[in-house]
Amino acid sequence: MNSTRRRFEGKTIVVTGAAQGIGEAVARWLIAEGAFVYALDINEDRLARLSAGMNRERHVMEAMAVDIRARDGVEAAVHRMEMQRPIDGLVNVAGVLYPCSFEAMTPERWLETFNVNVHGTFFISHEVARKMIGRGGGVIVTVASNAASTPRVGMSAYCAAKAAIAMLTKCMGLELAKYGIRCNVVSPGSTNTPMLKAMGEHGEMRNRRLIEGDLNTYRTGIPLGRIAEAEDVASAVAFLLSEDARHITLHDLVVDGGATP
Repeated sequence: MNSTRRRFEGKTIVVTGAAQGIGEAVARWLIAEGAFVYALDINEDRLARLSAGMNRERHVMEAMAVDIRARDGVEAAVHRMEMQRPIDGLVNVAGVLYPCSFEAMTPERWLETFNVNVHGTFFISHEVARKMIGRGGGVIVTVASNAASTPRVGMSAYCAAKAAIAMLTKCMGLELAKYGIRCNVVSPGSTNTPMLKAMGEHGEMRNRRLIEGDLNTYRTGIPLGRIAEAEDVASAVAFLLSEDARHITLHDLVVDGGATP
């Protein structure tokens, strides 16, 4: 991380799914570059520990336990945030993955995948965007997945949900551009996060299978020869949030080491 840059000095940015993984890495990166971050998650304990660590020297983060599946709760949270600090940027990271074959997928897990990944992303994006419209500017970045455009074995609900939020974000960008609001997507591939570890295999065996490819699961491998770290994704998010990307909108930045050319 290049902590000498301060692209977000004086900016207030909301990050969902901030308690761990990519969301946590994004929050840390933005704070290192001068932002004040509203960190949202349903994992109150992890969120509280993160906030306590980040606020040791000065108040740079406010932790908010928010269930983005609940529209009323999202509305109340956005209202509370806006009363304190106008929101300049939103990063949609919160998501769930239930690895499972298509035939074994339950209606409950299908609906939960869409409730979090799709409906939650819509609820908070809709609320925040309406505030941004009144100010004539803002940036929204949604973390989707390369699985949004590439079929994956055992990930039908996840692929479908990520495809939905990627297209939602591009449609938002098309309609909100006239208000000076940019909307972009970052699509990671395999990334060293708790979500990846929860998929089964661990350590070198998993990494080798992902990097070299696996014909049994129709994976072609990762040409750059490494699993991404959460900071690789955070760097891409920060770029699209920043003025460095001021003329970029409706874009999908794939961060997967070449796994899905």
